[in-house]
Amino acid sequence: MIIRKDAVNAFLDYGDVGVPSAADGPLEDLTFAVKDIFDVAGYPTGGGSPVMAAESPIHKSSAPIVQKMLDAGARFVGKTQTDELTFSMNGQNKHFPEPVNVRAEGRITGGSSSGSAAAVAAGLCDFSIGSDTGGSVRTPASYCGLWGIRPTHGRVDNSRGMPLAPSFDTVGYFADEAEIFARVAAVFLGEDRRVFALTRLMRAEDAFAQLLSDREAEALAPAEGKVVDILGDATSATVAPEGLDRWYWTFRRLQAVEAWKIHGQWIESHDPDMTPGVRERFEFGKTLGEDERREAEASRKRQRARMEEFIGEDGVLMLPTVPAIAPKRDLAGEALQAYRERALSILCIAGLAGLPQISMPLAEVDGCPLGLSLIGPRGSDRALVTLAVKIAQS
Repeated sequence: MIIRKDAVNAFLDYGDVGVPSAADGPLEDLTFAVKDIFDVAGYPTGGGSPVMAAESPIHKSSAPIVQKMLDAGARFVGKTQTDELTFSMNGQNKHFPEPVNVRAEGRITGGSSSGSAAAVAAGLCDFSIGSDTGGSVRTPASYCGLWGIRPTHGRVDNSRGMPLAPSFDTVGYFADEAEIFARVAAVFLGEDRRVFALTRLMRAEDAFAQLLSDREAEALAPAEGKVVDILGDATSATVAPEGLDRWYWTFRRLQAVEAWKIHGQWIESHDPDMTPGVRERFEFGKTLGEDERREAEASRKRQRARMEEFIGEDGVLMLPTVPAIAPKRDLAGEALQAYRERALSILCIAGLAGLPQISMPLAEVDGCPLGLSLIGPRGSDRALVTLAVKIAQS
């Protein structure tokens, strides 16, 4: 059954077009939703923009990752909301009713995979596909109390998905239960190419320093204890000796340059009405010259090498997913931008390095979810999933 309307505004009403799936398979008893940047047979792809949706053809086949889930027996139930062209972390798209975070009353779901997170949190499907360029799976996972993964960059085929910044773009997914998260991983991620022994735990002190207050640190402490119980004591570590703000600006500049290259011509030719902040982020990329791009690329190369050496082949980096619980829905202006920068200074670590990160729903503040994350070596995605689930079930 296709979900066209729902109480949490997760799904888009594109009509009731059934999408066949395999009669049996490892995911045959599960339902899933798809962020509206991935092609699904019988549907347009809107990318969070009514203008783009109106221009989109009705696709005759599905994106490879969607087809992979269908071939494993999972049943498609609908396409979900996203922020415009995926360039936001809020999940507030002016063209559609705001998705509701059932786990944090009066607070945002986060974005840009807003509908995908809202759907799983509300129990409307078992898992959902999203994308993560700067934090668009990890952030909503933390805010909505879900399992979420940003895979190793390039591990999962994201073709037939609308790009934003290709050197950062990944396709990930959400689940509400550890067991389902692990089951989907077997199909979604496939097998690791070699055996990883993840035994060396590090605590990212500079990432924890980005927490909004002592309350978040206190809430995360028991979750950290669960990780230590499995891996042993953590070594204190500083990810960015030069400061995470430098890493943030590397990420922001490269993302903006790539985003303008992908969408700038379309934005200028269509001049669409856009949610406040989205157009400005695109146009920031237009202002950046070649010298700034080259400097940012050189910084990323150094930062990636730092993380590769840091993580090695057996390391696990523990860090908060975001600085705090979901912001209130009316947070705006300078306060919202300051929070965004604080969050991205944590989220950019895995993005710049291209490494896998899992957000685990292990903490709460004032009854609202807060995620604890693990980053592992390149290509260790399945081993990291196994470890994360073991920690949660301990």
